[in-house]
Amino acid sequence: MIKRVLIANRGEIARRIARTCRRLGIEYVAVYSDADRHSAHLTGAVEQVRIGPAAAADSYLHVGALVDAAVRTGCDAVHPGYGFLSEHPGFAAAVAEAGLVWVGPDAAMITAMGDKATARALMAAAGVPVLPGSETATESAEAILADAERIGYPVMLKPVAGGGGKGMRVVRAAADLPDAVAEAVRLGRSSFGDGRLLVERYVEHPRHLEVQVFGDRHGDVVHLFERECSLQRRHQKIVEEAPAANLSGTVREEL
Repeated sequence: MIKRVLIANRGEIARRIARTCRRLGIEYVAVYSDADRHSAHLTGAVEQVRIGPAAAADSYLHVGALVDAAVRTGCDAVHPGYGFLSEHPGFAAAVAEAGLVWVGPDAAMITAMGDKATARALMAAAGVPVLPGSETATESAEAILADAERIGYPVMLKPVAGGGGKGMRVVRAAADLPDAVAEAVRLGRSSFGDGRLLVERYVEHPRHLEVQVFGDRHGDVVHLFERECSLQRRHQKIVEEAPAANLSGTVREEL
């Protein structure tokens, strides 16, 4: 049974986690950088721990400082919230190695789902429909051209390690592909340290719906219904709305 949680985040994200902890009767420890020493997310915490200077790289992104804070304050678990280190497999692994509960997907799952090629292969193996696309990620313009010819234009180039829509390129003709690949590879290397790309069929004017799924280590799995994510800019979601409007009961049930 979890009795005390370190909330490895700040601001409204931390306050929401704290609110749930209070409702469940769980103590929580708050962390702060020098910029947040008077922040509202510290209110109600059984302990408040300074984890570094104002720069996020030296505080909220400092794995060692966060794990040390959790151990020193007698926490049973660490909740990363979202953003910052929430999808960092190294942080999840460090928390587990310290003998604490990581509230979220384990390091292996974060690693698998953080790589688009691996995630695509896992979903296909599980029977989830996937768009026509490449089986492996590559930096080779020749291999990508061959896949694009097989898939059919327009296609989408996706940096395998990217997130938030960054680096995605729509290519509508073979003549445009070499320059688009070169640009996407450069961006992938500079932004994510990985220039490999996936290529998939591009869907014009799609409707983007998501269903959140939560599971625990005991095999209990629930869904939290659907959310509408179609309002986007540069392939990055701007607004998420739940429940999705204008969705038939039949489609909702199928999802």
